[in-house]
Amino acid sequence: MIPAIAQDFVTGKILMFAWMNAESLALTIEKQQVVYYSRSRKKLWFKGEESGHTQLIKEIFTDCDNDVILLKVEQTGGIACHTGRNLVFSKN
Repeated sequence: MIPAIAQDFVTGKILMFAWMNAESLALTIEKQQVVYYSRSRKKLWFKGEESGHTQLIKEIFTDCDNDVILLKVEQTGGIACHTGRNLVFSKN
């Protein structure tokens, strides 16, 4: 398992965090559409399979020791988060 952060390709806005495994990463690269791994359901999660809110891959990066993936995506069909909310960050 590896953590994956989805970021809007145009705005740079962080959209969501999820998990990937080797199979979901390979499918993401092959299909150019994000496939995550759902730890709660213990299966592949094709982003947007139920909501229609897909993420099309623009770029994929890893950090310096290859233990986090950054997915730069085109978010289609609306909001990325399963709660229907946008992420909100505040400066303290």
